[in-house]
Amino acid sequence: MAATSNVVLVSAASAWEISTKVRLGRLPGAEELAADFQGFISREGFTTLDITVNHGIRAGLLPGPLKDPFDRMLIAQAQAENLPIATNERIFEAYGVRRVW
Repeated sequence: MAATSNVVLVSAASAWEISTKVRLGRLPGAEELAADFQGFISREGFTTLDITVNHGIRAGLLPGPLKDPFDRMLIAQAQAENLPIATNERIFEAYGVRRVW
């Protein structure tokens, strides 16, 4: 991620998840990030990855017991766009997603 030649994509699902957790009080200290998510992304030189209809359909149709809607969307986006994902969630591998963390 640190190499300037890499394009780092940040899913709109991450903005959704962080904002939701801030609202519910489950992510203390992230209020500033939630309030200016796009600004943080831009300052880091990252690129946003919007959620498309195709991503939504993929996420909804993913098999298995995974209930977290944010993880389902991230998996669907990684599959659809053939992208690795930085996560410590091992369940992603069960969906054929390459984890880099």
